[in-house]
This record gives sequence, structure tokens and C-alpha cells, in this order.
Amino acid sequence: MTRIFFLLIALFIFTNRLNAQETYRVKADKLRVRESSDPKSKVIGNIAQNENITVLDAGNAKFYKVKFKNREGWVSKDFIEKIAPAAKLSTPQPNTAQPAATPQTATSTDMYRATADDLRVREKADPKSKIVGHLPKGENVAVIDSSNTSFYKIKVTNGEGWVSKEFLVRVSPVKAAAEKTNIAASVPQENKDYTNIIFFAVVALILITILYFSIKYASGNKFLIGFSVIVILVTGYFCYITFIQAKVVTGTFASNEDIQYKTFNFKSKDSVTVTDAYTDSIFTSKYIIEGDMIKLYDQQNTIMLLIRDDQTLIGEGFTRGTFTKK
Repeated sequence: MTRIFFLLIALFIFTNRLNAQETYRVKADKLRVRESSDPKSKVIGNIAQNENITVLDAGNAKFYKVKFKNREGWVSKDFIEKIAPAAKLSTPQPNTAQPAATPQTATSTDMYRATADDLRVREKADPKSKIVGHLPKGENVAVIDSSNTSFYKIKVTNGEGWVSKEFLVRVSPVKAAAEKTNIAASVPQENKDYTNIIFFAVVALILITILYFSIKYASGNKFLIGFSVIVILVTGYFCYITFIQAKVVTGTFASNEDIQYKTFNFKSKDSVTVTDAYTDSIFTSKYIIEGDMIKLYDQQNTIMLLIRDDQTLIGEGFTRGTFTKK
């Protein structure tokens, strides 16, 4: 009896370990792998975006233990997502009562996403009917009948079944695949402002008028004419670079302060790579420059940086801090 008891315990532990070893995909551009679950522990490697990894331990609230190049390490759980397997619906046994043969007319052709872990798929629209499978969280399914007030009939790879409508959220209609999507939704929109152009045009008109009268009333004094021309050209040049010429930011700007965003690496005229110290990750975002202000997005957050000079950026709002060029 004792042997059977210990055998059952060992089998339970072994089964839990197998369940823990699930496959995840990296969402960040470059995910750091640390020696322990401490965010300040040593970085032992990096994993590229969209690379698949095996999670060995998901018990920590913020970090997962993963298998990494025949080694083990810890990564932030916020930047990996579980690869959902296709829902498996068991084949009804021969002695199981079959549903009515009358075909049901689909009242919905929408795609829905499961919002609960291991959502139960039942044989009928009855909370007490037989469970024929489970849907992992995040799985997309087609709803073929939404006439019931509590359950939706769904179609998955291996068959059909009924799930509680409370744990499905509508994604999009199936036919909407042909519709155009706005891929630049996460890019800040640049507001066109012609105030500076109008101001520069007025200044240029005034300078030309001054130059005209200077030449007219200089009585042939070449020194006075030359001096007036130089002053007007210098003034016009500084007005141009101040109000018309677009600002350009290049290089890496870093801060030594205890803030969320530690570095900004401006690689091109509209792309910047940001190091996030709080989530221990690196991401790339599009940015725009409006006057002396740089704007970019991190998911739902707007990051604003004021250009003080070529070597210094000042963080605004929750990004407050001073960033100097390396």
C-alpha cells in the first residue's frame, strides 16, 4: 500500500513538471536572460524577438524560469506569450447520445478570442453537459451560432462545441480579413503647423524692405551697403535654422537617474530603440519631432523629450529626467 502511495505522489509531481514545461514566444525586440529572478541579477544572455522558449517554472509573479541554449535562466513574464495549441475536442463515444441531426443556421460569422484559461467546450448548450475539450487563453475561434443567451456554438480544428459567452470577446468578422487596417495606429500623428513658415516669410519681407531702403539711401556708400547686406543675411540665416529647418537627433542618449527609460538610441530619422529598466526589456518605436519636442509611444504611454541642445534631452511628464549623449 505504501509503495502505491509513493508511486502516485511521484506520478503527480512528474505530471506537474511536464505541464510547467510549456512553449512561449518572445515579444520584446531583445529579451534579457538573468541568472536569478532578481531584476538586478547578472544578465547571462539575450533572446531575439519571436524566438520560442520553454518555461520550466511559472510560479514567480514577475519572472519565469526558462531553458536557454542548454542552460537555465530567468526572464520577465511581461515580454513572453504562451503559444496556444489548437483546441482538442474528443470524439464522442459510440454510446454517447448524438445531437439532433437538424442543421443549425449560423447566426454569426465573427471571430472571437477566449479570455479564460482552459475554457471548457461542452457537447451541448447546457452547463451540465459533457465536456469535450478546452480552449487555451487567447485562442481565436469562429462562432457559428450566437442565438443562445448563455452559450455560443464554436467551430475549431477538430469539431464543434458550445462555450460560455461570458469568456469570449469579439475580435473581428471573418469577412473583415479583406478590409484594410491602419498599421500606423501606434505612430504619433504629426500636427502640421504653418505658424513658423508664416513668421519667417514676414521676417524675410521686412529684411528685404530694409535692404532696399539701405541701398537706396546709402548714397553709394559701399561700406554701409555691404554691412547692411551682411547683417540682413546673418539675421535671415538664424531665423531659418530656428523656425524652418527641421530638428535632427542622432546617437544614444542615456540617464544615470533612477527612472524607467534609461537610454534612447536614435538609429534613423524616425526610429528609436529604448531601454526600459522597469520591465528589463528593449523595444523599438517610431517618433516624430514637433518644434523642440520629440514624441513616441510605449504601448499606451506617450514619451516626450525636449531637445535642449545637440548633447542634451530633457524628459517631460513621467519620463522626467536628463539624458546626455554618449
